[in-house]
Amino acid sequence: KLKQVCNHPAHLLGDGSRLAGRSGKLARLEEICEEIVADGDRGLCFTQYAEFGRMLQPYLAARLGCEVLYLHGGTPKRQRDAMVARFQAETEPALFILSLKAGGTGLNLTAASHVIHVDRWWNPAVEDQATDRAFRIGQRRDVQVRKFVCVGTVEERIDAMIEEKKALAGKIVGTGESWLADMSVADLRDVIALAPEAVSQ
Repeated sequence: KLKQVCNHPAHLLGDGSRLAGRSGKLARLEEICEEIVADGDRGLCFTQYAEFGRMLQPYLAARLGCEVLYLHGGTPKRQRDAMVARFQAETEPALFILSLKAGGTGLNLTAASHVIHVDRWWNPAVEDQATDRAFRIGQRRDVQVRKFVCVGTVEERIDAMIEEKKALAGKIVGTGESWLADMSVADLRDVIALAPEAVSQ
């Protein structure tokens, strides 16, 4: 509930009340989407809440005056494949809203050069996988990634936890093999040495 109210009061209440003018996050999302459309670019907008995606689609379509696609867990495979093919092949629609779980894996959406995470998920790997829908083989442009966080709320604490997780993961292993070069000779010996109990007498 605390995360839902960060998106929009109407998301928390589920009362069908008006969206405009009641959420700084929605206002900023609208501004960014306007820029994407005006520049002739394409964008992916991820939310972890299917019901919020259902609210965003008609709202953004009306405000921007263009079609906005929406893919969620209940989208039939045939329709899903058709939406993806259309987004990849045509210049419109410029915006594709996806629920994080349904659209976060297995899709190639390199037509997009913008990725927006409207709300944060606890596991950074899930967000990274979603971002990779646009940032993958076949992408020829820079991809701008934006992650929305409401200051002073549970979202800010989630964001801090995510960054701590990433830092910890980086310290434990790091990315790639560069961490091996940072090991001392003694540490390397410890890594490759057989433990005494592994050597039979």
